[in-house]
Amino acid sequence: MSWRDDHFCFACGKNNHEGLKLDFRVEGAKLITEYTFPKKFQGYAEVVHGGMLSLVLDEVMVNLPWRKYDTPVVTAELNVRLRNPARVGEKIIFTAEIEKEVKSIIFVKGSAVTESGETVALATAKCIKVDLERLEKELQKRKKSNA
Repeated sequence: MSWRDDHFCFACGKNNHEGLKLDFRVEGAKLITEYTFPKKFQGYAEVVHGGMLSLVLDEVMVNLPWRKYDTPVVTAELNVRLRNPARVGEKIIFTAEIEKEVKSIIFVKGSAVTESGETVALATAKCIKVDLERLEKELQKRKKSNA
């Protein structure tokens, strides 16, 4: 196991042919991505599965500190409130914004909204700052001790 980015993340990895290949843009204090879910990601007929909405909300929230402030984080806690159904084939706009930062925890809020402005889901996350070099060394140490 490694903490390096091999660009195979299901949500944003450009090398993952099965993935979503999300693109992000910074607008002021926010990070934004858009996605139109195909039928293969439905739950009920013509309704996007809530887990897929949660996945993209998690991704936009965890990517905000990385992309805006070059601060690597991982999600420690994720809360999602599904408000209205998202329809298959409908573009959904996902936005993340930092609420506050306390020591090594960054509190982020996110939203998923249709192009017409209907709120599909709201989310919050606690993102923990990580030292990637330290984590990589720890993983290598564990790997050697298990060999």
